[in-house]
Amino acid sequence: MLTEEDRYKILKEVQKNPDISQRELARRLGISLGKANFCLKALIEKGLIKTENFKNNTNKVKYLYLLTPQGIQDRLLLTQRFLKRKRKEYDELEKEIEQLREEVKL
Repeated sequence: MLTEEDRYKILKEVQKNPDISQRELARRLGISLGKANFCLKALIEKGLIKTENFKNNTNKVKYLYLLTPQGIQDRLLLTQRFLKRKRKEYDELEKEIEQLREEVKL
């Protein structure tokens, strides 16, 4: 299954490095090569990423992964939701830390 967080991370990595290999993508995200392949295929099917073969490359299985305009828009929306979720987690942790500090004072 392609989670929202996986989608966010993959779109982010592909945007930073369009010539990333699936193996390198998997390594950077800490996922299996099979999952990286599955996720990329799902994003291609959704129209968020398109692939192109490198021109003048003898290794014809090497691709460029490019975000489509829809992929760029999706990444922006995901970034906003990711940031909102992380801020909420941060605020909750901050409250919990403050409560623990109060307990230590007692």
